Parts: sequence; C-alpha cells; structure tokens
Amino acid sequence: MNIEELTKKAVEIRKGIIEAVYHAQSGHPGGSLSVADILTVLYFNEMNIKPEEPSWEDRDRLVLSKGHCSPALYSCLANREYFSVEDLKTFRKIDSYLQGHPDKNKVSGVDMTTGSLGQGLSAANGMAIAGKMDQKDYRVYCILGDGEIEEGQIWEAAMTSSKYKLDNLCVIVDNNNLQIDGTVEEVMSPYPIDEKFKSFGFEIIKIDGHDIEEIIKAFEVARNIKEKPTCIIAKTIKGKGISYMENQVGWHGKAPNEEQYKEAIKELEF
Repeated sequence: MNIEELTKKAVEIRKGIIEAVYHAQSGHPGGSLSVADILTVLYFNEMNIKPEEPSWEDRDRLVLSKGHCSPALYSCLANREYFSVEDLKTFRKIDSYLQGHPDKNKVSGVDMTTGSLGQGLSAANGMAIAGKMDQKDYRVYCILGDGEIEEGQIWEAAMTSSKYKLDNLCVIVDNNNLQIDGTVEEVMSPYPIDEKFKSFGFEIIKIDGHDIEEIIKAFEVARNIKEKPTCIIAKTIKGKGISYMENQVGWHGKAPNEEQYKEAIKELEF
C-alpha cells in the first residue's frame, strides 16, 4: 500500500476501534487510537504474514504488550481478513472470542496472550531468541505503553534483548504521555525514554507516531540495524482521530455513549 492507502486504512482501523468499544460499552479507546497508525503500517505494509495461514512458521510476530488496547489489534486483524469485521461488535461480550485482552488460543492472528503489563517484552525476547536458534529470518515487534515501561520487568527484559544482540527485535514505545491516573510524569516518569533504552544497548529511532511516512521509514531503518535491538519511540496523541478524546486522560478506559459514538464515526468518515 502507498501512503494515501495506508492513511485511509488507518481511518478504517479507528472506526473498528470505536465500533468495538461502543458495542461493548467498555474497553480502552484512548491508547487504542494512539497506536492505530503504527499497527496499520505493521499489518498492511511491514510485517511478513499470511492471514490465510495464521500459524505460518516463518511469519513475523507482533506482541501487543499493552494488551488492554486490544481493540486496535482486533480491528487490524479483522481488516486484514483474519476474521470478520462484523465480529468487532461482539467485543467483550460474554460469549465472544474477542476478550478484553488478546488471547492467542482464541483469536486468529494473535501471537501472544497479553494484558498483565510489563511482560510482553520478555515474551518477544523469547520469540526473537528462538528465531536466532532456529536460523529463521522472521522479525519480532513488541509494542509497549509509556506508562507500562514504569514496570521493572521491562528493564530486566531490555537487558536480555541487548545481551543476546537481538537485531531481529523491534520495540515500539507508544509515547502518548497519559496513563489511567494522569500524565506519566505525575505517576512515575519514565523520561528520558530514549536515553534509558540507549543505555540498555538499543538503537534509538524517534518519530511522530501518526506520520505514516515516518513510521514506514523507521521500520526500514530498524531492519538494517545489526548486532543490537531497536527501540522506536513514537510520539503519539491519546485518543487520536476523535476530537473530544484527544489528550483526555478520562478516555483511557471509557466507552462512548450513543451521541458520542455517532459523533466519533462522523468525524472519522469526514
């Protein structure tokens, strides 16, 4: 896909997020919307995958460590034809396979069950190490929240990434600066994120996480980094794409009512 096509696809991904959270009347729209452009580029441009063969041994892997933002992942998978887009409306329903957090045993295309914050990078390390041991060419992508990197296990895992020179691993930090209780500075500042990951042995790339062209180029650079892992720090806006949700911490984990839902879809269609 070219940049215009990816931009349009990202709008469809955002629509899917809103549909899922609205029909569930629960979920996490803010962080799902902030990571939508990154996931769109991954699933529709960057990753080597086969939706018709979701367990293909040589596929690239994606670990959404911030698993509460599953609406974004589910919307990408549905639009990539892993399952029906209509199923997004069953999100979080008692009899639905689309749980609040991704479950690799129930959802086609999910590579790792996540939700307990801080653990995704450890799982991604394991996948990347296995790829090295098996002499496979697949890449592993791991998306972290900026609030999530307050977790100590992230930094233990970062040491492992560096120790084993996992150049087949690309970490993406969704730096929207907000978490459930406020700004990340107020809660437990992870800044400077770039210097921290650099000190742990990562190659650092900083981008606008809503600029499709920048995202594409960042992944191209990351593919050519050798002998060490890469960390892409993506500056994003929580709730991006819906005016009344943007940069509002209250939309971390709240569903829109009918009027707000209609307004959100109207804005996206416009």
